Amino acid sequence: MNKSLFNGTGTLMRFIWRRDRLRIPIWLLSFAVVSMVTAVAFTDLYQNAAERQAIAETMRNPAMTAMVGPGYGLDNYTEGAMMAHQMLLMTAVVVGLMSILLVARHTRSDEEEGRIELIRSLPVGRLSTLQSVLLVMFIVNILLAVTTGIGLYALGISSMDLEGSLLYGAALGAVGLFFAALTAVFAQLSQNSRSTVGLSVIVLLLGYALRAIGDIGMEALSWTTPLGWVLRSEVYVQNFWWPVWFTIGTACLLAVLALYLNSIRDLGSGFLPARTGKAHASPALQSSLGLAVRLQRTGLIAWALGLFLIGASYGSVLGDLESFFADVEIMQEFLAAAPGSSLTEQFIPMLMSVMAIIGTIPVLLAVLRLKGEEKNNRLEHFLSRAVSRNRLLGSYVVISLFTSFIMLSLAGLGIGLVGNAMMQEGLPVGMFYKAAIVYLPAAWVITGLAVALIGWLPKATGVVWLYLVFSFTVVYLGALFQFPEWTEKATPFGHIPQLPVEEQNWMVLAILTAIAGVLLIAGFAGFNRRDISN
Repeated sequence: MNKSLFNGTGTLMRFIWRRDRLRIPIWLLSFAVVSMVTAVAFTDLYQNAAERQAIAETMRNPAMTAMVGPGYGLDNYTEGAMMAHQMLLMTAVVVGLMSILLVARHTRSDEEEGRIELIRSLPVGRLSTLQSVLLVMFIVNILLAVTTGIGLYALGISSMDLEGSLLYGAALGAVGLFFAALTAVFAQLSQNSRSTVGLSVIVLLLGYALRAIGDIGMEALSWTTPLGWVLRSEVYVQNFWWPVWFTIGTACLLAVLALYLNSIRDLGSGFLPARTGKAHASPALQSSLGLAVRLQRTGLIAWALGLFLIGASYGSVLGDLESFFADVEIMQEFLAAAPGSSLTEQFIPMLMSVMAIIGTIPVLLAVLRLKGEEKNNRLEHFLSRAVSRNRLLGSYVVISLFTSFIMLSLAGLGIGLVGNAMMQEGLPVGMFYKAAIVYLPAAWVITGLAVALIGWLPKATGVVWLYLVFSFTVVYLGALFQFPEWTEKATPFGHIPQLPVEEQNWMVLAILTAIAGVLLIAGFAGFNRRDISN
């Protein structure tokens, strides 16, 4: 291949580092710190082999296998085996999301905004832009692997040796490389950044769902996704390196494919054909609400399908919970703490809380799309016409609130319909649906916070994502890490009644709804007062 195609790659790599001088270090530091803190927490929580084996017994069930992957080393559940079993998969999913967002930002997003066209007017090679992105992502994931691995080894935990720690970090880096290369391919196939991110996230979520189904009975499905590959490395148990090398090799092939596709396509085009537009816009597109729906339609549909599939994968394992825990003493003690409720009924609130937080992601994406339109200087065009600020912001708020209802409904129905079919004595599907839809006020509070930030502090909208991550941490891991009770109450998801184990608490739901309403009103007031960024 002609070397001139890659001219200026080094300069463009430095440019990418300059643009993401804060974003990339924050990502890397977050992964390293969270991994180290979790490892220390496991050591403090389970201080002897008997306690670790007791928790290992609770992990021998299809529900936990679907959530965190197959358990290796359960017969000798060391701190290292526990860390790899309970944290590797979840961390790998977030690493994949990081790679997707970073690659899409520097490929299709830059192409849509005209930056790549400007760069190509300079003496740079045709493939230098994409190659610089891929090389930066290679370095980022190498740094991720090294910092995480060395950080875990530096803790001095006996069962976390150097090889296992480096393999843990390498597994995360390999997943990051795979999804970076996959996103680069989708950036060549798609027409815009929304489709690039949407398709990549669909593959990520579908991979998680297929791995869950495969790990509980159809192992062949687990081999269709890199999330299943890296779990076969049996970190801190057997320490197999070949799944990591296989994942990296596949990522290299995808990177080569992305470069080839980039070399033969026209700038601004994609290989997936765009549907021919209509000669006249539909009546719906003549309103700000209709246009906002049209711009986000594909992404929201993808998220809806993904949440339903994840819910269905969780529901598929509910039928085996009772039999798996029938002879587990520690679970009998757990059941005694909630008399009158079966293990399945007690497990449902945890599933629903996780699904509710995941379902809030597209809700935030929907309302924060307005901030993206403002950043790209498109709001001035709207506001120069007969469209008020309230109507413009209200369009995105309506979409966000409706999205929260759809996402939670599909999550509850996915778990309920499949779970009911798998259980010998099925539970009413309506019970699953109520356990999911009860989280609506919590999602509305998060939406209200995002709107308030758009109205008063538009440059600080990233805070709402940090708050959502905090919510996931304290709700999903709070009991494991024995966080103080106030941390769970610091998020709206921690106030939701745990149906069907607990009684419905309408007062709490009404208070959360009122808080959401106040935040929304404050956001509208601020949006009407402030200047639109130019």
